[in-house]
Amino acid sequence: MQSSESNNKYVSLMRGALAVFPLALAVVPWGILAGSYAIEVGLTWLQAQAMSAIVFAGAAQLAALGMLASGIGVMGILLTTTLITSRHLLYSLSLRPSLQTLPTRWRITLGFLLTDEMFAIVMSEKFKSFQSNPWFALGAGGCFYVSWNLATTLGIVLGTSMPELHSVGLDFAIVATFIALIVPSIKTFPVLVCVGVAAYSATVFALVQWQAGLLLSSGLGMLAGYVAECVYKNDGKVVL
Repeated sequence: MQSSESNNKYVSLMRGALAVFPLALAVVPWGILAGSYAIEVGLTWLQAQAMSAIVFAGAAQLAALGMLASGIGVMGILLTTTLITSRHLLYSLSLRPSLQTLPTRWRITLGFLLTDEMFAIVMSEKFKSFQSNPWFALGAGGCFYVSWNLATTLGIVLGTSMPELHSVGLDFAIVATFIALIVPSIKTFPVLVCVGVAAYSATVFALVQWQAGLLLSSGLGMLAGYVAECVYKNDGKVVL
């Protein structure tokens, strides 16, 4: 009986790792960019690797490195990275019903490993039967964590021998990864409205060079999606 349970845990762990593996590969250029850029702005090899091992947040890491290179203070960096990663609060609230009965050590571990990619896999309809399985989530999060840190190591090695590696276009991996996450989730009209408004407003804000444009466009997208959902549910009548 105990052997059967161990096998089930191992199978779930491997299923999670295999499910996230394509996204883990897609994020490799992003990790290389993070590692090489960290070296370029003056971090040591150990500091650059520790940033990926401890912070483990690609967008926040790149934003922090850019601000560090510009000479922005610690409080500014902390505020910006907090805002960038605030979406993880929504992720954790979505996962809470499935994971709230787990021991504290499990919730802390899965909370640390929670990324956009892990959330997308765990919440996917394709893997719906695994949503309350912590071993599946651990496999997905753990595989992505290892991939990110190996890519960072590769970036550090390349960054020491190839200066300005960030100028070769590796940052497109960021765009490609989020496209791969978002497009499959557009299955209803309200979600389409949310994505469309967010994408359009983000483009406009980028053109006028608004520093807070990304955050504002996210808010506009969610508001538009909420209104569309209300209209959709009430046969065209706006009932908020």
